[in-house]
Amino acid sequence: MTMNLAQKLIQSHLVSGNLEPGSPITIKIDQTLTQDATGTLVMLEFEALGLSRVKTEISAQYVDHNLLQTDFKNADDHLFLQSACRKFGLWFSRPGNGVSHPVHMSCFDIPGKTLLGSDSHTCAAGSMGMLAIGAGGLQVAMAMAGTAFPLKMPKVLGVKLEGELPSWVSAKDIILEMLRRQTVKGCVNKIVEYYGPGLVKLTAMDRHVIANMGQEMGATASVFPADEAVKSFLKQQQRETDFVEMKADEGANYDENDTIDLSKLEPLIACPSSPDKVVAVRDVAGRPIYQSYIGSSANPGLRDFAIPAHMVTGRHIADDVSFDINPTSRQLLEEISRTGDLTKLLEAGARLHQTGCGGCIGMGQAPASGRISLRTVPRNFPGRSGTAEDQVYLCSPEVATASALKGEITDPRDLDMDYPTFQEPEQLPDIRPQLQPPAEIPVAVELIKGPNIKPLPDFDQLPGSLTGPLLLKAGDNVSTDEILPAGAEILPLRSNIPAISRYTFSRIDENFYQRAKNLNGDCYVVGGENYGQGSSREHAAISSRYLGVRCIIAKSMARIHRRNLVNFGVLPLLFDNPGDYDHLKQDIVLEIDQPIDQLKSGKPIELKVPLPGDSIYLRHDLSEDEIQILEAGGLINAVREQRSEMPDQTA
Repeated sequence: MTMNLAQKLIQSHLVSGNLEPGSPITIKIDQTLTQDATGTLVMLEFEALGLSRVKTEISAQYVDHNLLQTDFKNADDHLFLQSACRKFGLWFSRPGNGVSHPVHMSCFDIPGKTLLGSDSHTCAAGSMGMLAIGAGGLQVAMAMAGTAFPLKMPKVLGVKLEGELPSWVSAKDIILEMLRRQTVKGCVNKIVEYYGPGLVKLTAMDRHVIANMGQEMGATASVFPADEAVKSFLKQQQRETDFVEMKADEGANYDENDTIDLSKLEPLIACPSSPDKVVAVRDVAGRPIYQSYIGSSANPGLRDFAIPAHMVTGRHIADDVSFDINPTSRQLLEEISRTGDLTKLLEAGARLHQTGCGGCIGMGQAPASGRISLRTVPRNFPGRSGTAEDQVYLCSPEVATASALKGEITDPRDLDMDYPTFQEPEQLPDIRPQLQPPAEIPVAVELIKGPNIKPLPDFDQLPGSLTGPLLLKAGDNVSTDEILPAGAEILPLRSNIPAISRYTFSRIDENFYQRAKNLNGDCYVVGGENYGQGSSREHAAISSRYLGVRCIIAKSMARIHRRNLVNFGVLPLLFDNPGDYDHLKQDIVLEIDQPIDQLKSGKPIELKVPLPGDSIYLRHDLSEDEIQILEAGGLINAVREQRSEMPDQTA
């Protein structure tokens, strides 16, 4: 039987199930990745589960999100994470080492392995011939404990790349073209596998750009073969012995197919405020800009900084533009310092920021109100930049730099210069000595918990009758950034659920928190299509549950957030008839009688509404295991009940 690469990666890690799309499977996880915005809860969850040491081949914890130390909160959490890594056996990457995804790629990515991360852009590691999936923190904690990861077997979308990119067009334009075709919900429950002759001139880091933003299409994972480009990258990182060739079988088939002729692409840009609002740069050229921002996990490579440096050599950015440079790793910053590219950027008027996620998640560098910010980041959801009335466009480094020079959105092909050439260095300094390795044997470590670190809330089981008001009715494509925002004010509260819950749904209804607290009981939330897209941040589910939300009803849901709801005892249901969305009005009282029994029945679920003789029928796509988790009131409760069945963690 011939297999595509995605199927081969899953088959080699399959613990249960089969490769039939839509069927439940579990897979072995080799590596895990956590970062500080989500990792604090992962470590608290690992502790709450009563576990002692990770059982994966590699687990790594990065500090890359919450780097602004405006008070004690972030600094305290960094110490907590460092102590947790020592206690539980993880690698620790301290502040300043860089963004988790490119650093993990340099240090630990190995073709053929599986990676589960509590950051939705973990899928970037698919650039290295890995099966890399973003998930909620609690599932990552379970994977760290050696438990197989459950999911539904995705369909595989094969994307054949042909031709060669023309001048001034780069990897960012490929993924923007994919978003133009697929939209932010077109690849839910799919793996996107790239293959074909067009791969030849795409470096491993080019592929990282594309794989990273697979999450923006809703994809479970993005997969590239491990070929000479991957081998060259590993050699550059002094890890050539980690190379394993990975590719699809000759004549492999895909569930769905698409083809991109790279030679026909042009510079593209995603307009506010969604990654799929993609148009040609020439269609919006001339609009004045306030900010041009280069960096993030979506454009983390040396070429993404070297090309802009060559573009601005001997020139100066426009007077009204803030040209923000966010190096993505300590390794990269050292290299552009050595080559002089950093000097070229600074001489042109660039602002240098510390290595990390920074403005991508609203942690500084917020743009002026209503002014256009061009960014090479993966997302432009409303307000994510830190400015409520933002106008964020997503583009390539070439477009961002050309526009910074002109002071307006500019097609780089219109510049009076040749396209700069860039050659990857054969070798870069090994960054692994900058990370703190786990102790070879377990050591006695006391977790360092500052005053902002609070225990996880205890949640009870689903009641026999789920009755409460529809406290919020939201629209389509509601992101986790809108359910619970990021940013410099809110993310430092990530280890304090009572405090962070005050911001729940604040970007949709600023009075939601107070209305929920006044209710002090169970309630419902209704959403449209693709509810919960975006970040894997499980706080969006926990804070909702903490405020009494027991059921979310939507037309469709994003994969990670849907599972996060299950993990914390919130019932995720779908309209059997999407038109019934229009019949539900905010504040009406809804009821589901005996919800667990109805879930197990296999029949449509009756939602009683306060209209004469009326009911609305709902459906679900929950597995038997997920129903058991909901019945227990969440995954932590379920694991505690089944503790005797957990793998021995003392070995």
